Amino acid sequence: MKKIERQIIALGGGGIGTDKLNRALDNYKIKASGKKKPKIAFIPTAVGDSAFAIERFYRAFNTNISIPSHLPLFHRDERDIEKFLLEQDIIEVSGGNTSNMLSIWQIHGIDKILQKAWQKGIILTGASAGMICWYENSVTDSFGPLKELMQGLKFLKGSACPHFDGELHRRPTYENLIKKKILPQGIALDDYVAAHYINEKLIKLVTPKKGSKGYLINLDKNKLNEEVIEPEIIDA
Repeated sequence: MKKIERQIIALGGGGIGTDKLNRALDNYKIKASGKKKPKIAFIPTAVGDSAFAIERFYRAFNTNISIPSHLPLFHRDERDIEKFLLEQDIIEVSGGNTSNMLSIWQIHGIDKILQKAWQKGIILTGASAGMICWYENSVTDSFGPLKELMQGLKFLKGSACPHFDGELHRRPTYENLIKKKILPQGIALDDYVAAHYINEKLIKLVTPKKGSKGYLINLDKNKLNEEVIEPEIIDA
């Protein structure tokens, strides 16, 4: 019997779309599943079940490469959510408002179901909100101005910051929160960089965009320390 691997593929930005960069990242997720046409479910809670986001998901993960589906919570249907999610190979979480998403998930029990899915070996993935939700803490714009978010699912230790090169105030805000010891040490990812974890261990970073990087950030004797991680370049 094959040993179950708990996998999370966390993206700093991008990852659902029909352009070359996003398609490369989506193909990486499919390959990681080990399935020719994996079942992949989209949870668009963070964008309020946006019809645009859902339509974009179905264009990216079309029936030629996957068996796509989505889970609405704002207009919840009668399906058994746990049964539905635990039948998937990949669960993709949208970007958007992380704090609202986590609160809604808790009401519907999605947080506990996702933990079961992860323990079962279903790949958990997403960008932005779909990145930071897996960690203990993060930087978020859920409340307007960028600030700390202390509530995460805690599947991965430490803190996280997406869009490190894509939004002007992300980097200084995250660095300052770690300097002040508001957030613990953690990982920051540029847009189009994916951090692949297996059994809570970071095994590698990948990106289709040359020059994009990841960073492990911590305090060393009260001095900020940034370790640059060069990602593996995947075909765009």
